Amino acid sequence: MQGIITENIANLYQVKGNNNYYEATARGKFKKEEITPVVGDKVEIEITDKENKKAVINEILERSVYIKRPKLANITQIVFVVSSKDPKPDLLMLDKQLAFSEFLGIQSLIVWNKTDLANQVDFEEMENIYQNIGYQVIQTEAKNQKGIQELKKQLSNHTNAFSGNSGVGKSTLINGLFNKNITQEGEISQRNKRGKNTTTSIKLYEIDENTYIADTPGFSTFSIEEIESKDLANYFIEFKEKIKDCEFVGCTHIKEKNCGIKKAIEKGEISQVRYERFHKIYQQLKEREERKKW
Repeated sequence: MQGIITENIANLYQVKGNNNYYEATARGKFKKEEITPVVGDKVEIEITDKENKKAVINEILERSVYIKRPKLANITQIVFVVSSKDPKPDLLMLDKQLAFSEFLGIQSLIVWNKTDLANQVDFEEMENIYQNIGYQVIQTEAKNQKGIQELKKQLSNHTNAFSGNSGVGKSTLINGLFNKNITQEGEISQRNKRGKNTTTSIKLYEIDENTYIADTPGFSTFSIEEIESKDLANYFIEFKEKIKDCEFVGCTHIKEKNCGIKKAIEKGEISQVRYERFHKIYQQLKEREERKKW
């Protein structure tokens, strides 16, 4: 029987197959082959106890995507949840995530949550930047159920990973999509306005047939070190067409004068603030690469 892993706790896997859920262990061969089954994996299982729904995982089918941290497979869309306030929007983190999503070849969806708390001018400016370069942006007020149906429509026929800093409203949105409390909601610390992460394990929730949602603790802190600094510009989607206008092959788009990306900024074709965040991410990757040499 084939199925999909929906949860992994202490090397016990919950696998959905033929509309049933089985508690499964993995064959010892995976350890020898240094392969670990992860949430989202499509697997072949052998039922060992039909009555108590016990099984063993015999094979892991070929993965379309594998994310190292948190460990997830076969995700087709990442939903980036950013709060307008409390906590304030972390656009540097958002741009890192969007670049990583492009690197993986995964579709992106941006959700601006808590729009009722936003300064309208600042909010519209942020929204326009991302919409103008081709990303879809949905406005939500999770507590008031605003935007939930539109979001649900965009999740259809995808295996979705919800991502975003603690406190932005991921769990509230997921509970709203199911119209019940299936994930524990976090609290916002009034002292420092930072979220307290309450989700403790990755779980894949089935919202409709062929539509899943992964609640992913720690996803906002995933490492993008797989991207080399010299390649980062390829994953800022509005930069791609401008790279060919650079005078030098291998242009870093940082110090060079005759740079196609810098010329596009001067013409107003690329957002200055997006470029500034690109610069910061580039420096972080470069510094990490230099440290690894030592």
